[in-house]
This record gives sequence, structure tokens and C-alpha cells, in this order.
Amino acid sequence: MKVTQAILPVAGFGTRFLPWTKVVPKELLPIGNKPIIAVLVDECISVGIHDICFVISRGKESIPQYFYAQPELERELERRGKLHMLEELTKYNQIRFHVAYQEEMKGDGHAILQARDWVDSDAVAILFGDDIIHGEKNGLQQLTEAWKGLKNKKESAMLCLQDVERKLVSKYGIVDIVPGNHKSRLRKIKGLVEKPKPEDAPSTLGIVGKYIVPRSTIEELNRAESGHHDKEIRLIDALKSQLTKIDIYGYEFEGRRFDTGTPEGYTEAVKELA
Repeated sequence: MKVTQAILPVAGFGTRFLPWTKVVPKELLPIGNKPIIAVLVDECISVGIHDICFVISRGKESIPQYFYAQPELERELERRGKLHMLEELTKYNQIRFHVAYQEEMKGDGHAILQARDWVDSDAVAILFGDDIIHGEKNGLQQLTEAWKGLKNKKESAMLCLQDVERKLVSKYGIVDIVPGNHKSRLRKIKGLVEKPKPEDAPSTLGIVGKYIVPRSTIEELNRAESGHHDKEIRLIDALKSQLTKIDIYGYEFEGRRFDTGTPEGYTEAVKELA
């Protein structure tokens, strides 16, 4: 069993980067010679995912367009002998890209739901657009390796974790872990809390924007939407409701995380990775 599909929810307005993001989606801001979104797509390709769905809002069509083939440009680069540029452009030609629209900003789970009819595999990767993990292996490589070691992959979820300062836990979804051998980076999760106060947090392990979830989690989101039309639909709420139905694990990644969702984090990523 392999993870062959990935959902990339990138519908947000990027308000922290205004006025730049009035005309250029935040995900197309460059890190070196490639945009942030290409770093995430390359992460998917590195684990063998060739079926990718972008969840976007109206006006962000330039995100998928970046990856589409441009035969005239490719022929011109070949004529000029600029083969290194040609190779970078054409590496996406064999990837199947799909686009779904999020018409209303009703939470991260609502964004994922827009790809519900597209998902046809038993498990799907979800990568949000702000988190880049740099190290010997990227974040999704670490996550998939941990997921492959599970006994019941079809009904298990794997979350990417970072040990954060206690004073910062109110910015994260925090996991409550089963006591046990903590020499491993793999954690069995028994509870999840969204943005708790520092004094109420069950741990300092925060969820960062990479997941592998079973298809049943997508269906759980659909049930949540049916029952709460006016509430935000959150991925963490769907996972909380599944705690007694599926096995949920977390993997504390190795390497350094860059949060490109803030101007400060983006500047740091450019400085270190470009």
C-alpha cells in the first residue's frame, strides 16, 4: 500500500503579505529559483506521489498554471540549448494535476473537503502551504517512512510533530501522547487539543502542516459539514472524532522547519535555503 495522492490546500488570501498578494499568490513567492509551492510539489514527487490536487480560491489560477506544460517555451529552450532550464520545466509534465475551488473560507477541513470526490485512494497526503522542513530528508519523506512501518496503514493517520516552546502552544494543535518509549520519534496519540493555553496543554508537541490520513477522515469531515453548516470545519476536529475508530500517530521530524506563512519566516527561509 502506497500514498499516491496529495491534497495541497492553498486557497488563503495571504493577508500578511499584502499588498504583494493582491497580484501574486503567496505560494508563488520565490525561494531561490523556485516558488514555495514548487518546493511542496517536489516534496510529493520525492515520495512517489504523481497525483496532486490544488485547492485554490478564485484568482489563484496562476498556482496550477505554473506547473502546466508550455510546448512553445520548451521548444525554444531546446533550440537555444538551455537544457538545464528545459529539464526543470518538463519534470512536471508527467504529474497529474487537479484543481478544486474553495468558494468560502470555512476552515482547513472545509478546504480539504473540496477534493473529496477526487480522492480515490485508501490514504492521502495533505500538505499545507506554509511549512518547509529542511534536512537530510524532507518532511513528507520522514512522514511516509514512519507511516509505512505501521501494521494497519489503511486505517491509520500520521501527523507531523514539532516540539515547541510551551509559551507558543496556543498557536498550534497540540497532541496528548500515550506514555511509553520516547527514544523513538514516533508517538501514539490519545488526544488532540486545538490551540490550548500553555497551562492547559497536555504536551509541547505541536502539529505542523503535513499529514497522511485515511479516506475515512475525509468522510468524517463530510459528516461534520453536514451537521454544522455555520461552523468552521477543522481537520483536527475530524481526527478527534476518530480517536476511538482509527490509530493516530505523530512523528517528530528531524531537521529545521521554516514557516513561510509569515514575512519573518519567509525571509528566514530565503536567507537559509536560496
